[in-house]
Amino acid sequence: MSEGKSGAEKRAPDRPWLLRTYAGHSTAAKSNELYRRNLSKGQTGLSIAFDLPTQTGYDSDNELARGEVGKVGVPVSHLGDMRTLLDGIPLDQMNTSMTINATAAWLLSLYVAFADEQGASRDKLTGTIQNDIIKEYLSRGTYVFPPEPSLRLIKDTIVFSYQNVPKWNPTNVCSYHLQEAGATPVQELAFALATALAVLDTVKASGEVPEENFGLVVGRVSFFVNAGMRFVTEICKMRAFNELWEDITLNRYGVTNPKERMFRYGVQVNSLGLTEPQPENNVYRILLEMLGVTLSKRARARAVQLPAWNEALGLPRPWDQQWSLRMQQIVAYETDLLEYGDIFDGSKEITRKVEELKEQALSELAAIEAMGGAVAAIDYMKRRLVESNTARLSNIESGAQIVVGVNKWTETEPSPLTAGEGAIMVVDPAVEAEQIERLKAWRASRDNKAVEKAIAEVERAAKEGRNIMESSIAAARAGVTTGEWGTTLRRVFGEYRAPTGVAQAAVVRDSGALDAVRAEVDDLSNKLGRRVKFLVGKPGLDGHSNGAEQIAVRARDVGMEVVYEGIRLTPTQIVRAAVDESVHVIGLSILSGSHVPLVQEVMERLHKEGISDVPVVVGGIIPPEDEAKLKAFGVAAIYTPKNFQLNDIMSDIVRLVGTQSLAA
Repeated sequence: MSEGKSGAEKRAPDRPWLLRTYAGHSTAAKSNELYRRNLSKGQTGLSIAFDLPTQTGYDSDNELARGEVGKVGVPVSHLGDMRTLLDGIPLDQMNTSMTINATAAWLLSLYVAFADEQGASRDKLTGTIQNDIIKEYLSRGTYVFPPEPSLRLIKDTIVFSYQNVPKWNPTNVCSYHLQEAGATPVQELAFALATALAVLDTVKASGEVPEENFGLVVGRVSFFVNAGMRFVTEICKMRAFNELWEDITLNRYGVTNPKERMFRYGVQVNSLGLTEPQPENNVYRILLEMLGVTLSKRARARAVQLPAWNEALGLPRPWDQQWSLRMQQIVAYETDLLEYGDIFDGSKEITRKVEELKEQALSELAAIEAMGGAVAAIDYMKRRLVESNTARLSNIESGAQIVVGVNKWTETEPSPLTAGEGAIMVVDPAVEAEQIERLKAWRASRDNKAVEKAIAEVERAAKEGRNIMESSIAAARAGVTTGEWGTTLRRVFGEYRAPTGVAQAAVVRDSGALDAVRAEVDDLSNKLGRRVKFLVGKPGLDGHSNGAEQIAVRARDVGMEVVYEGIRLTPTQIVRAAVDESVHVIGLSILSGSHVPLVQEVMERLHKEGISDVPVVVGGIIPPEDEAKLKAFGVAAIYTPKNFQLNDIMSDIVRLVGTQSLAA
């Protein structure tokens, strides 16, 4: 007699989430090859990474793009690049996520223009543009325009999409980078929801969506979240997100259709916690983090992309990405996870934690609302993130937060996974020159009168307050470039520099661990006749400012005078500041892989200014072979993610300044 099956075992399994890998590098052609390969391995959706010039509205030959082309993603300078990038991929059958924010309207325009060329019906296009500018001001740094016109551009894409591309998600509220910047679960909940409210309130206030259709807009708002190592807390956070969004959409916006109130989200699990020491342990971390967003059916992600185990070392290879894809497939297809309802329903512990998170998040959200909403609270939220990240790093330094292989159980055998040539992917330096040549050829081959006419129409639409999308799609067809579109809107809207959060962050005064370093700084300052002055600079387009902020905060807390002007500075600007401020030491922070050309240019300019005796230290994700190159340029010290003891770094800097300045 066969064994009977329970009702749970008889139910049809749920469909798995969209399986993605976040990918794009070098050139559109090489990225297309990678996408086709990943899709053939069972990936079910695309997740496109764009390089920093594309993200910030510059062409590949712009001065600020030097060293950044093709490093953290694919360069897309015009419609021809988009054609190459998606060649052979039928867009009416593909779900495409594009991680793009300030220039989201432009990249969506290029995508729609190419879909039109393919003959793909716009109402069949499915996918997402991230299009969350507020978190860019707070964490990621690829903003361009001030808040008000930025929200207007988001509104334009939402209105266009609900009318023309109804299956598209035109904004993807991104709490992922908030956690990467140190956000607590409560801050991640509150700051992301505050952003969603700012966006929806902007759309509602525009009057461009009839009241009876507003539910359609709400129903296309999606979220992109992060999941850290405390996976029980992460499960509760995701259930809290679901319940809070259900309440907000019903009671604030009056959405009665349950389908339109669904909390729809994708996820990439935490990259902040990936370690350079013993990086093979990151495989376990990634798996555990993924469980936080897949175990609870009511709070399960609808799309998952996982980082590679070696991202703290450099760019992952295709094999590394395949390993992360296989992890998803094993959980989705080999386990019985999808055969059951929500296994956490009825749990007193889960319910207690969910209610606690909701209560605290609502309190934080009310405080932000009282300030006037997310835009008015940007300074406040930035300061809170810097403080939270400071607390996180302090706990790792003290050992209160254990990170295996970093501050405990550091003894290790050599890893065969990181040995030998080709252990990480390196973008060929020739890629940038080749991309620039293709860009020049594109400009030479187009109808310049049509380009000028299209640009003029984009400018008129921006000035007159008309929806930017149709004129941008027409500009894409005419051959306008990313940099030309960006320059046009910079001319109309202006540019913006977000707060750093450094000056406002709470000063650590009661930590005994700082006393010894403070004494060193005081002693050296007395010998120099003035305070040790430290310039923290971020050359290039890299907006990952967390490391620079924490160095600046710690330098301030140990008594140094700190000069930190935020992100996106040219080497010329950094060297000029070093001269004008008469600094004793320069610290450069670069995480985009462009450290070699940018540091070389800084060192050359320091030499021309006659201040090459000022020591330069560099921090970032820097492979060992590049460390030798930087030292050859004259860099005094290099710090990578394994150097987590900030007090030790401060002591090193004091010694470097003392050796250099007192010997002069």
